[in-house]
Amino acid sequence: MRVIIEKPELETFVENRVRGFSPTVRYLSQTEVHVYALAIAASVLLSFYPFLIVMMSVLRELPLRSAELALTYALRDYFPGELAGRLVKNLTKMTHTRFQITSLLLLLFTANGIFEPLEVALNRAWGVTKNRSYFHNQILSLFMVLMCGGLALGSMVLTALNPEFLQGDLLKMFAYKVAAIPITILALFLVYWILPNRRVPVARVIPVAVAVGLGMEVLKYAFLWAWPKLNQKLSNEYGDIFKYSVSVILFSMLTSFLVLAGAEWSARQQVQSEASPDRPILS
Repeated sequence: MRVIIEKPELETFVENRVRGFSPTVRYLSQTEVHVYALAIAASVLLSFYPFLIVMMSVLRELPLRSAELALTYALRDYFPGELAGRLVKNLTKMTHTRFQITSLLLLLFTANGIFEPLEVALNRAWGVTKNRSYFHNQILSLFMVLMCGGLALGSMVLTALNPEFLQGDLLKMFAYKVAAIPITILALFLVYWILPNRRVPVARVIPVAVAVGLGMEVLKYAFLWAWPKLNQKLSNEYGDIFKYSVSVILFSMLTSFLVLAGAEWSARQQVQSEASPDRPILS
């Protein structure tokens, strides 16, 4: 007589989760994925400071002065104290009352480089073999730059309009999170939905955008927690001149891996859904 011992539900759940994420881990270990992440991170480094200058210039043109405060608070929330302090100090010196046309042109040129490798990476994740032409990619990238930049600007304005933002630090943090996290998730949704050179189901990318957006928040705090030791290591290896640039590249690469992992997972779930006709997905 055979005795059948069923696995506990928790153990089965863990095994299913590990089995579900193992293809994503294998995907992230591919050489071309590392190339995509490095290309995206390098473009982020080139466009990051022009983006801040343009944002500060636009916010200073608004009658809402607390919007400028919201941007500096966002920098202090997203980066470690030393790095955030230097960014705010240099940004204040660089921006003037006049709109920075040069920074805007530089931003449009460099930020396009973020979406070019990102489109190729998303196409590979979704099994698309033909990329858009360079001209079409640049037009779409320009649209994404304006869209994501507008969302970031809107996040700062919404934060500044919240009366709680002008009060204590805890209320400032709450007001900023309420405005920033949904904006980040919306920007991720647009990237997942628009960039691939194919029709992507809306219902497939919404939960991924939410999960990746929350994952980016966790990654930010992990980076802040590791910064003291990382700062010392980067100072020894790269010196004070390059350590900040290297830190931006490292954080951007980790974020890129997270975004690409979400793309791979959603594409794989869609393939499994198409193989099961009783599981319809909205387009």
